[in-house]
Amino acid sequence: MRTEPEQKPISRARKVWQYGAIVLALALLYSGWTVYSRWQSDRDLEQKASNQKQKTEREDAAKTVENLGGNKFDILSFYASPGKIRRGESSQLCYGVSNAKAIRLDPPAGDVWPSYSRCLDVTPSRTTTYTLTADDGQGNAKTSSLTIELK
Repeated sequence: MRTEPEQKPISRARKVWQYGAIVLALALLYSGWTVYSRWQSDRDLEQKASNQKQKTEREDAAKTVENLGGNKFDILSFYASPGKIRRGESSQLCYGVSNAKAIRLDPPAGDVWPSYSRCLDVTPSRTTTYTLTADDGQGNAKTSSLTIELK
């Protein structure tokens, strides 16, 4: 008769190691999945925020261009601050034009050039009416006037 070799029973310590390794592997897999899913969620939120920020910036830029005249030729602003002064005092003469190739200020009060927003100091010796003329380079001109009063 044949006798089968006697199998050694698995020791208790070995069983603990085997089941412990399985539990540890499952815990590591669960932790890794949790970290990855949270990272992915944060990445998606950051991407959405970035896209929203870019969209808002594009809309704001379009509004700014439109507020500054867009592609139309125009005098956006022409004003003096203050509009009434005493003899010897100065006032700021400010203007803004869009899509102008050249501008002229009468009477001359310094160097002027096309700009969305520019101011220059003036010190008139009497009540003076200033006229801003903008030219678009295609034969079109726009004019605006204002008066600085002396008290």
